[in-house]
Amino acid sequence: MTGAGVRERERRRVDGLPVQIWDRARLAAVMATGLLDTGPERVFEDLAGLAARVTGSGRAFITLVDGQRSFWKACVGVEATALADRQNPVEESFCHFLIGLDGEPFIVDDVPNDPRTRDHPSVGPMGIGAWAGFPLLGPGAEVLGSFCVVDDTPRPWTPSDLLTLETLARSVSAEIGLRQSLTAARKAHNLSAALARSLQQGLLPPTLPRVPGVEAAASYFPASRAGRSDIEVGGDFYDLFPTRGSSWGVILGDVCGKGVQAAQVSSMARYTIRAVANENRSPADLLDHLNTAMLVQEAPRFLTAVYARFRATPAGLAGALALAGHPPALIRRADGTVRPLGAPGQLLGVFDPTSLTDTRFRLAPGDLLLLYTDGATEARARPGAPDRKMDVFDDADLARTLAATAGMNATDTIDHINHALATRHGGWASDDTALLALRVPDPHRP
Repeated sequence: MTGAGVRERERRRVDGLPVQIWDRARLAAVMATGLLDTGPERVFEDLAGLAARVTGSGRAFITLVDGQRSFWKACVGVEATALADRQNPVEESFCHFLIGLDGEPFIVDDVPNDPRTRDHPSVGPMGIGAWAGFPLLGPGAEVLGSFCVVDDTPRPWTPSDLLTLETLARSVSAEIGLRQSLTAARKAHNLSAALARSLQQGLLPPTLPRVPGVEAAASYFPASRAGRSDIEVGGDFYDLFPTRGSSWGVILGDVCGKGVQAAQVSSMARYTIRAVANENRSPADLLDHLNTAMLVQEAPRFLTAVYARFRATPAGLAGALALAGHPPALIRRADGTVRPLGAPGQLLGVFDPTSLTDTRFRLAPGDLLLLYTDGATEARARPGAPDRKMDVFDDADLARTLAATAGMNATDTIDHINHALATRHGGWASDDTALLALRVPDPHRP
């Protein structure tokens, strides 16, 4: 007996079965295939059928072996449709010979007379005259099972037969590996999407607080660029919160780019604004403070923002607003008149010092203030769409759409604008879009 044969024999249990069958890594790899106790599939049946035809053996099997049985994922030349019939105990399977060889093939020309197999319990009942099998290998070279052919009578397996079996066994292993990779990719995608959704939600207040004497409504829709909106965190954010005395602060911003870095800058901006909002600074001073914080912390992305500080008055609402590289806010008067609000200012995280200006405003009953990111003025149909409109939903479109909401409350106004955007882009958004509206209720209108 050769040295390899001695070593192989030493690795067998008293009952003759190789200890490798119960190796934890191997069993885990078999379970990870997800193929145990699953029905026939054409790809595996076709490969087994090809092996049976090419070798002229009559029977072919693709098996997965766990710690108790050999499960036939594919079987050709055997009447077995029910899952219970597509398996046999591991001690009655020839696959255990192959598992004991740690990845080497197991080839027998004359099963009834070969000393390795003549006493096997399945030789007579299953009519095995010749057997040839190659291992199915997992990602870590674990032996998952076998790709084998069986002939009723003893016969020599030709080099061509064995080359065919080896090639087909590699094909089956590759198919199993591909499926596992796709499954892992889907799980990773789902996990990334869940984390992205969680992170995105953390950048936005779950609900807007109730502001005495003011209606507030907001919305956020992510970009659908490249079909990755579910796993990329956007850079748009907004917040509404009480400040000193009876005043309130509202900020809406847009960080350049997507992903974790954009989310970090959004989070830093939101909480920096909150931290200093009680210092009675003007909106321009507050945004300048945020700019300094970004430069000191070497924020990896710049951002544009609009910040307003306001309070309710007997006549409605009074406040001041500053723009930092951001589109102007829009005021919709009760009669539907729309005008822009805010002086242009430099974006944040780039320049030191910045040039920012406060603009005062007042809202009477029925008036509404709209803050938005540039996704609201860049809506267009998906590139290449058959019915694509070449025009972009621009500043003038947004102003006209807002004017058409005269008399609507804050929530209905946001919904109306989002509907207009969706009509233009047909469900494909080129950029994230955040909207936030503040309205003074009109006691003469619902």
